[in-house]
Formats: sequence, structure tokens, C-alpha cells
Amino acid sequence: MALWFQRLPTDRLKRHKPQTSGSLPLVVAEKVQNALCLSAVDQAAAQLGLYVGQPLANARAMVLELEVAVADLLADASLLEQLADWCDRFTPVVALDPPDGLFLDITGAAHLFGGEKKLLGRICGTLRTGNFAVQAAIAGTVQAVHALARHRDGCIVEEGKEAQAVSPLPIEALQLDPVITHAFRRAGLKTIGQAAGRKRSEIVSRFGADTLAVMDEALGQGGRPISPRRLPPDYWQAENFAEPVLTLDVIQPTLQALAASLCTVMEQNGVGARRLEASFFRSDGAIRRIAVETGGPVRAVPVIGRLFQERLTSLADPLDPGFGFDLIRLAALRVERMETRTSSFDTAVQAQDEIDFLVDRLAVRFGRGRVMRFYPQDSHVPENTWLATPAQNAHETAASWQTVRAHGEAPRRPLRLFAPPESIEIRHMPLGLQWRKAWHAITQWEGPERIAMEWWRQETSQVARDYYRAEDEMGRRYWLYCELSVPPKWFLHGVFA
Repeated sequence: MALWFQRLPTDRLKRHKPQTSGSLPLVVAEKVQNALCLSAVDQAAAQLGLYVGQPLANARAMVLELEVAVADLLADASLLEQLADWCDRFTPVVALDPPDGLFLDITGAAHLFGGEKKLLGRICGTLRTGNFAVQAAIAGTVQAVHALARHRDGCIVEEGKEAQAVSPLPIEALQLDPVITHAFRRAGLKTIGQAAGRKRSEIVSRFGADTLAVMDEALGQGGRPISPRRLPPDYWQAENFAEPVLTLDVIQPTLQALAASLCTVMEQNGVGARRLEASFFRSDGAIRRIAVETGGPVRAVPVIGRLFQERLTSLADPLDPGFGFDLIRLAALRVERMETRTSSFDTAVQAQDEIDFLVDRLAVRFGRGRVMRFYPQDSHVPENTWLATPAQNAHETAASWQTVRAHGEAPRRPLRLFAPPESIEIRHMPLGLQWRKAWHAITQWEGPERIAMEWWRQETSQVARDYYRAEDEMGRRYWLYCELSVPPKWFLHGVFA
């Protein structure tokens, strides 16, 4: 389906500036080659003979009382994006056709709205009620539907009959280069059908292979896919409401029902979801999307329902229903292969499943970047012996954790390291250290343990360190080191629990 908003700039001005919706004709002007020309006209101006591309001076000469606005391409593009968001309720595959059009891939979605004819009528009717001038058509290829939306409003072409529908259209419907269009007309080929009746070799030799490819696509002979604004989901389920819903008492059971349907489809295809997104479409056109991620593929309805419940209750910006949601969609944006397994009585397996579920819940509530898992790294430099990654991204590692102390021995490494190490001062008579503007008298001191930097991994040379374990008069224990530079520098790298 293609939508064409032939008066998008003037419609935008009338919607956001009520004072422009008076009796005066409204036009939008922009500079073209150092001259102001009309880039958009409203219906009243068009009825007076004004047209796009006309010099503004000529328009003022024809119509004395004329309201002129300056073109704002960014605002027009933003409005087109908002319209695309609104159309997302009918199909998740929506593409922009700038500066004033949209493409909707309604394959497999039209039956949800009573068929193609009812879907077309519903979309156009709602947009026209919102004071948008819109034309639409449905066809099998992008070029064909693009031409029909601009020249045969409301046309629905059956599969394989694009050539019959497009042939009577003027050659301008292909939106070729103006020079090529003029050449077609000079040759007496004023319609697409007349141009298609010529030999293919003649078209290629005179107008090029690209022109023939555009013509073939308009006639339904092959075509190019559209580029959707957002990646289409692998699987999705939606629920329409006859009356907009407002409360979580209705929203949460709806999500549970959608999750059940979605899990059934995923189970049939042997996959599980790694990323799920719930989209809430308000009756005023606003959309709110909420996504959850999991550490592994899941298709258990209770798990999905619990994760979305955690996400909804932890939103910093609560879900605002406004005048109510008239559509809720649950989509699996990323899936992985998932083998069906039987329930295990092994307590280790059950414990691991519970840990994975806990990680998912914490990541949903606090963010996946705040729930970390530590992995050992093959390095003897203290700050490089481990790597923190999101706990949901579990992976195998070649290195393993090594035991650095015997049973009953005091820890050799602190659990908490400072990043970066904090600068301190050492006093020898009496022995003490100054840290964060406070002096601590040292009663016990052990070391040094020399650690050389990994020069083969560093782009710049780094000096070796002598590490010490120290304890003050209050029993607090520190892990500090002396950087063997000239002069030497002291740093506190960590504290023991």
C-alpha cells in the first residue's frame, strides 16, 4: 500500500497554527535558484489556479490576498515520521517515501482488518478526519503502487494485473528524469502503456536500462523491496480493542494472552525469543514501546509475563494511556533456535534456571548494563585479570579462576579495587599513609610483590609496580603499590573487606 500526502506542508501548518486556517489561501514558498517558488498549496489556493513550482511573484499577481509561509523541510519530515509511527499499528513494515509518501507492506496483515478494501478505507478515512489530504492505492510492486496512489486514488490491483492498471497512466507517473519524460512525450509516447508497447531494445538504446527497469516494475514484472524504518519482527501477535483500554488490569492479561499465542507460533518453528517488544498504540496516535531481553531463548508464557510485569512496574516514566490504547502488539524482535527439553529433577539444572531468570528480572528492572558477570582473563596485571560483561551475555572462556591462597590464609587480593587507583602519600617516621586528606598510622606491613607490566600488549611503555599489604591501628587493611618511576609514586589500589 502507498499513501500520498499531496498537501503535507500546508496540512501541517493548519494543524499546528490554527490562525492559518482562515479564509485566505495558504501557500508555502522556498528559494529555487535565487527565486521564491511555491512548494505547496492548499486546496483553496489550488482552486484559484496556483500550482507547485509557480514563482511567488506570479502567484501574488493572480491572488492579491494570499497567506505565504516559509518552507520547513525538517518539520515536514518530522510529521511524516509521526504518520509512519501511526501507520505502524496496521503493519510493522512501514517505509518512508520522502518527501510526502509512505509505503506499507500489508502482506499477511490485511485480513486482521477485514480485507484490503476495509483496511484502505479505514486508513484513509481516519487520516482525512484528521484534516490530511491523502490518496492511497494497493498493488504488488513499489513502482506500480507509487504511480497509482498519485493518479488513481483508491485503486486496489489484483495480483498479476498491475500492467492493466498502470498502462493508462501518463508517463509522468513513473517519475523519471524530466529530460527523459520530455523525450517520451516528443516521441508520442504519452502513457505508460504506449511506452511499454515499444521494443525493449529501443527503450534501452534510447533511454537506458534503468528506465526499462522502472517501467518493468511499474508493469508488475519484478520489483524491489521497500526499506522499512524499523527491522520487521520475526514473529508478532496483536490485539485490537473495540473500545480503548486504560488500566493495567486489562493490559497485563492482554499481554499474557498475546504471549501465549506468540509462544505457540515460536514452538511450532522451534525457536525462542531473546528480545521481546510490546507496543502500545494510543487512540490519539501516540505509541509507547517497551522491550525486554533475556539471557537465553525463552518461550514460556509465565516467564515472559513476569518480565513485562517487572518492566511496567519499574518504568521511570509510567505508561500513560491518555484516552486509552486501541491496539497492543507483542513482537519477537530477535529469536534463536531452541530445542524442546523435558523437565529435569536435577537440582543443579533447576538452580541454574532460577539464576538465569533472576538475572533477566534484575536486567529488566535496572538495565542490562547494570547486572554484570565477571570472567577471568589471562593476565597477571591486577586490573586486567577479570572482565565485567552483562550477565545476560553468558559465554564460555578459555581461562579459569585460579586459587591464589591456601585454606585459612588471609586474602592476598582485595575484593574491591579502585578504578583508577587513588594517589596517596607515604610517611616513614612514623610509618603511615595519607589517603583522602586523612592520615592512617600503619602497624603492619608486608611486601613487596613486584608485578611487571605487559609491555608486549601495551602501545606505550609502563613501569613496574611493587605491591604491599598494610594494616592500620584500626584494623583496616589496604593494598597499595609503589610505581617504580623517578621519583617513585604511591597509589592505593584496593581495600580488604
